[in-house]
Amino acid sequence: MLTHLSVRNIVLIESLELPLDKGFTALTGETGAGKSILLDSLGLAMGARTNVSLIRNGAKEAQVSARFRIAPPHRTFTLLLEQGLIVDINEDIVLRRIIFHNGKSRAWINDQPVKLTLLRKIAGTLIEIHAQHNQITLTEIATHRHILDSYGVPHYLLDTVSKTFIQWQELKVELEKSRQAIKKVASEEEWLRHAVQELITLSPQPEEESNLVHQRYLLQQAERRKEILTAALSEFMPRDRRTTSPTAALMTASRALQRLLPSSYEKTQADTADPRIVEVLNTIQHAANAISDVETQLEHLQTETNSSPNILEDVEERLFALRAIARKHHVNVEHLPTLLHDLQTRLDTLESDTTQLVTLEQNVINAFHAFVSGAEKLHTARQEAARRLEHSIAEELKPIKLEKLRFFVDICSLPQEQWSKNGMEQITFLVSTNPGQPPCPLSKITSGGELSRLMLAIKLVIASQSDVSTLIFDEIDTGIGGATAAAVGERLQRLSCYVQVLAITHSPQVAACANTHLRISKQIHNGQTHTLTTFLTDSERKEEIARMLAGNAITESARAAAASLLKQHT
Repeated sequence: MLTHLSVRNIVLIESLELPLDKGFTALTGETGAGKSILLDSLGLAMGARTNVSLIRNGAKEAQVSARFRIAPPHRTFTLLLEQGLIVDINEDIVLRRIIFHNGKSRAWINDQPVKLTLLRKIAGTLIEIHAQHNQITLTEIATHRHILDSYGVPHYLLDTVSKTFIQWQELKVELEKSRQAIKKVASEEEWLRHAVQELITLSPQPEEESNLVHQRYLLQQAERRKEILTAALSEFMPRDRRTTSPTAALMTASRALQRLLPSSYEKTQADTADPRIVEVLNTIQHAANAISDVETQLEHLQTETNSSPNILEDVEERLFALRAIARKHHVNVEHLPTLLHDLQTRLDTLESDTTQLVTLEQNVINAFHAFVSGAEKLHTARQEAARRLEHSIAEELKPIKLEKLRFFVDICSLPQEQWSKNGMEQITFLVSTNPGQPPCPLSKITSGGELSRLMLAIKLVIASQSDVSTLIFDEIDTGIGGATAAAVGERLQRLSCYVQVLAITHSPQVAACANTHLRISKQIHNGQTHTLTTFLTDSERKEEIARMLAGNAITESARAAAASLLKQHT
């Protein structure tokens, strides 16, 4: 609730510190005393448009602050935390604003600078002002759903519909992203399959290009290799009949040297043989064996070389095929195995995504049905709440002189593209101001007093569910008096059992119903006019109500009538 209002240099108010309490407070005073100035001041604290004419004459700036006490868990705290403002749930919420002569202003919440949009948003969770032709909260269709939902619609249905709608929308977004991704990949699916099959058929191997290049080099050298090998082998062969091969020459020399050895040398005369001759014979034997090995290896190399022409052709074809496909895919040959893996992965992903798409489409369908199911239950609950709300408000209209007015709650189904987390319908409050007239929007009510009293009836009906803890009514008694004014006062008093109520009134019947009476007056001091606020004692209150009954010439009968009014509400 609003616990304190501080005003500096606004029109007739030089300095004002106004403490306020719970219950119903009536603000009275003569016309022009400054009652509307208090509302204007409070409006500035709530983020109203700057009006430099409100700055007191001679002052550099105007300042107003409003202090509110609310109990957690109030949605004000949630909004402040979402905006990154540091708040202590055990502290009051203070809205402060300074207005400058250049039309600019600055705003704070708990001494933290904020933008006006946030100031207005936070103020809207704390207080409502219902003034003549300024019933924004009632004439705006956006508020009607909230008012209806506050009147007996189960919270779990609202939560279910909100959650299932958000889930449905998130899945729709995910599905569309998947479809676009698959569409993009699917456009190249045929190419992918061809490229993968082509690479699988070619089967490129790691480091294959370098191996083939080396092999090709060796094969290209085969002719020269063959000539060299043939020349080398020819040295081991007799050139003509007069010459012998190296092996044959060695064996001939060996047989000649063996004649220098004693007969039966190996068996009995070894110890008499010349060791040098024996060593030479052994060397000749080793040389003959080595020459034989060389001949064998050369003959093997020559055989390989003789089979190389077909191999070279195969190697060059393989190398050409690898390089051609590498150019096709704009990669190096060495990256072909990696390319095959990547393309195969993309192809596998496409097939996997297609399967997932079917699952995702089913999830969207399931989420849609879950939302529709919850929204239909919410629709039924709203219809039931609408009939109860219409009946309850109708009960409140006759005593406040709105017996001809008929209040209706129109629940209109919306097309699917306009569905939201709030359901599948639009809630609109309609009224018929006279019998036989069709229902029309609340904005068509031309009487600000009627609209204020209708708002009073609605607020009274939904008072126990109200989020806003302070309601201010400005001249709600316009155009009424007597029993009707008394009925309005009684309803304001009943409403104050649930929320703090402040009412600016010219009706003694309304003022008599208040728990607290605040008189607004003006005083001239040193040639300057000042607005004064005074909390009235019981005797002062009787005198003020008597003035409201009789005018400036207060009579004893007026005082008696005032006492009678007050007695009815004590």
